[in-house]
Amino acid sequence: MAQLYFYYSAMNAGKSTALLQSAYNYEERGMQVVIYTASLDNRFGIGKVSSRIGLSMDAHIFNPEFDFVAHISEIKARTGLHCILIDEAQFLTKQQVRQLTTVVDDIDVPVLAFGLRTDFLGETFEGSHALLAWADKLIELKTICHCGRKANFVVRLDENGNAATAGSQVQIGGNESYVSMCRAHFKQLVWQSESPEKPTISADSNAKVSST
Repeated sequence: MAQLYFYYSAMNAGKSTALLQSAYNYEERGMQVVIYTASLDNRFGIGKVSSRIGLSMDAHIFNPEFDFVAHISEIKARTGLHCILIDEAQFLTKQQVRQLTTVVDDIDVPVLAFGLRTDFLGETFEGSHALLAWADKLIELKTICHCGRKANFVVRLDENGNAATAGSQVQIGGNESYVSMCRAHFKQLVWQSESPEKPTISADSNAKVSST
């Protein structure tokens, strides 16, 4: 029986690598997969899912108006289909996550969605919020903070390399713009009202937190 999986993490935890490995595993067994990625993130080219270790595969792109049920139904009727893989799943709309539950429950195709749980302010994205509520299985992919603890938050860096505490929820970027941190260091940098000090951080993801 098909299920909806949500693989979530902070940045640089290997989400895209895990997605591409899953796709390879299916295809190695002669099974048909379809990959989707958000139109917002075109750092590696339009319609591409790429990992930091150099792996890459073609993907269909989705935007907020994209209809997963219609697209997947057409593909399954034409070629057969064994699995759906979605990169940047935090950019799904609530309605699109509902569509994915229909893909699983009515079309009987498993869906593996990979994305961030929270934004740079510690708030859930719309897609992540819905996936956390409705997915059959939740799997955390782990990475570490510079202090060695598990990193489960993302800090956005401004043009001076300091932690941003305001701005648009969506701002595409990589290691030059974001650093994954544990909750304790995230709170020090972003929820500054809880601390009398205002730490700063270098754009180097391995940098130590220092107080001004």
